[in-house]
Amino acid sequence: MKKIILSTLVLFALAGCKKESTKTEDTAGSTDSTAVSQKAGTAGADLKEISQQELVSHLSKKNDTLYVTNFFATWCGPCMMEIPHFKKKIGELNGKPVKFTFVDIMDKPAWKDKVPAFAKENGLENHIVLVDESKFDNTFFSNFETWKGNGIPFTYFRKGDKTGETEGSMSEEMLNEKINSFLK
Repeated sequence: MKKIILSTLVLFALAGCKKESTKTEDTAGSTDSTAVSQKAGTAGADLKEISQQELVSHLSKKNDTLYVTNFFATWCGPCMMEIPHFKKKIGELNGKPVKFTFVDIMDKPAWKDKVPAFAKENGLENHIVLVDESKFDNTFFSNFETWKGNGIPFTYFRKGDKTGETEGSMSEEMLNEKINSFLK
């Protein structure tokens, strides 16, 4: 029964945050993904906008630190449902070689107020980065085995050469199991 309920919740989460088609055409005056990072946000925390290259560099780090990278949006219900689990793990693993990063790629207008306010309210100011998905080239999603950017939340795990992916909202138990599998 638990498996059926969990499966239903996962399916709901996947369907709940499907990205609408927002493909934009490249224009001659657009800025490329190597643009200099800038600060965004006035209502709450100052959050850092990073380029695709900086994000790929973060996702590619191979050392003894576990990198947990969660792609989310403040308007995504399943994303918000799993945030308390991440916050709890951040507290539990404080001082250990684990780095949590939350990446907002889908809602640039919210970068001015909603995302910084969310970061401040949840104590995640040092964990959230902003990446403009309209500047992604076609190689970005090749960094993942399963995710093609069509839905959030999505969490990517890396420690050394070992990687893992979870598309859809995670329960506290799922998150604990995934993290523990990397910390063994």
